[in-house]
Amino acid sequence: MSNEFFFTRLQYESGDWDVDQRMPSNLLNSLVEYTTLRVDTRERIISLESDELFRSPFCYLSGHKLVEFTRKERENFEKYVRNGGFVFADDCNHDIDGLFAKSFERQMEEIFGPGELAKIPNDHELYSIFFEFEDGPPTTSQELNGWGDDLVHDYLKAIRIDGRIGVLYSNKDYGCEWDYDFRNKRWYKIDNTRFGVNIVMYALTS
Repeated sequence: MSNEFFFTRLQYESGDWDVDQRMPSNLLNSLVEYTTLRVDTRERIISLESDELFRSPFCYLSGHKLVEFTRKERENFEKYVRNGGFVFADDCNHDIDGLFAKSFERQMEEIFGPGELAKIPNDHELYSIFFEFEDGPPTTSQELNGWGDDLVHDYLKAIRIDGRIGVLYSNKDYGCEWDYDFRNKRWYKIDNTRFGVNIVMYALTS
């Protein structure tokens, strides 16, 4: 149905876009569980070159490898974001010096300009719009286990368009953190997908 929320994974020609394959269904289950949104529980995979992109309320982009957009991908990405779209980009390497991080940040600089991808403060409304995260972005087990760059990133970055986040960028590897069957959440003392609910609610309401 047209008024249902749906999750879009962006397929791009370079790199490996099809990572953390159980994450979308896990996050969609959380939206059903915690919110009153009408939710399509099937992930949609849409090419960044396709005009279908512009019907998506929320897009996810991730990977480990090179991000080098084609001309059409670049044009669509910029048009989508500048016209009110929301992209959550997550580095599966959890590594600020890794190939995904460096190449994705370079793409953002080329599209939106130097310095536009900038840290957001940990009291940003993103962290309180639904669930409360007093210390900013929650830490992932990937960070605590010393994977990637062996750092705990205490911030997220964003590109803002007219004061609103259009691209939310994470080096924390939330995709892998949430990449498990949603039925296993019962073993968690605190559901670690709750921050994903905040991200979606921000995308839809801000």
